[in-house]
Amino acid sequence: MDFYKDLFLMQQTYSTLFSVTNKLQVQGDQYLQSLTSRQCMAMVAIVHLPEGGATLNNIARKLGTTKQSVKQLIDILEKKGYVNVVPSKQDKRAVNVGITESGKQVLMECSEKSIYFFAEAFKHFTTEEMEILWSLLKKLYRFDGEEQSGFEEEIEFERDNLTEVQSRAMKEFARLRTESEMKRRSNE
Repeated sequence: MDFYKDLFLMQQTYSTLFSVTNKLQVQGDQYLQSLTSRQCMAMVAIVHLPEGGATLNNIARKLGTTKQSVKQLIDILEKKGYVNVVPSKQDKRAVNVGITESGKQVLMECSEKSIYFFAEAFKHFTTEEMEILWSLLKKLYRFDGEEQSGFEEEIEFERDNLTEVQSRAMKEFARLRTESEMKRRSNE
């Protein structure tokens, strides 16, 4: 076993992952405009938590970050009027975060814009490559024994009940993915 090569590959993987994360965040911020990528992901985490379970600790756990970092995000979102913070009924030391109507609206706008961002960021990936990448990232997440509490569960999204904007965005996404697939095949 070549331990020097293993160490080199680990360092390169970590450095690349760090750079990719920052690049995706910066580019995502430009696409989303109304929210930063981190603010958007905090709101997505809230949506993926059960009713009454969107505490700062649970949001932090969902995002793989600290309670303090989430507190800063939530404070900004609350000042923008996108979330409200109320005392938890289950735990007197905790607060529950809910998304306001204007927060739901901006989250829908960002969801539509993110479709274009995802199409651009993953245009060189096949479905199979994305499945492999996701699997490997989840494996890396477990390095400390903790499983990722991700975003796999379906939220209220009915394919047959899309709004006009959602339907248009999904059609455009399908067009972009088909175009990317055709380009990939022509380059093989």
